[in-house]
Amino acid sequence: MGLKIFFGKKTAKTPDPLKDIILSNLQVGWFVDFDMKTWQVEACHHYDWGGGDITPEWQLRSHDETIYLEKESDDEDEWSISRKIPIARLGSGITKHIIEHEAPPDQIVFEGTAFHLTETGGGHFYKNGKGPGEEMLKWDYADASENQYLSVEQWGEEIFEASTGIPAEEYQFTNILPGESSK
Repeated sequence: MGLKIFFGKKTAKTPDPLKDIILSNLQVGWFVDFDMKTWQVEACHHYDWGGGDITPEWQLRSHDETIYLEKESDDEDEWSISRKIPIARLGSGITKHIIEHEAPPDQIVFEGTAFHLTETGGGHFYKNGKGPGEEMLKWDYADASENQYLSVEQWGEEIFEASTGIPAEEYQFTNILPGESSK
């Protein structure tokens, strides 16, 4: 009997339920700890910049705020956390400059810190990863230390959004747990 088990038909390995519970696989309804708070994934969006360049973005909500976790994949994965701010906090001159010059300013001063334009791009935003995608333009800025970010997005002719952000490391996110809404 022992030989039959040893030489008999091999059974498929059972998938490890914990294998796919990693930061880059977050799904709606999952939980993750970051910055001494527990966050729930409310949405999984992505940006398509063309040429196979896709940037996933997770909308995370704690009891008192919403943040956005973004993953850029170049030579290695780079993570960042951002928070939306009213575009008016950047001053009325920013949107006026973009509309009049059809280009962003090279520098934005926000709360006493100078941010310099580091990257520009146009692409499509897929809310919840679905749909035909909304066309948008995005301008990324960084301070001199590159430890603070500022982004301006343009949707259509005159709709603008802004966000501030900081770099993050994957190890800062712990206790990833699937939630009720995960499939």
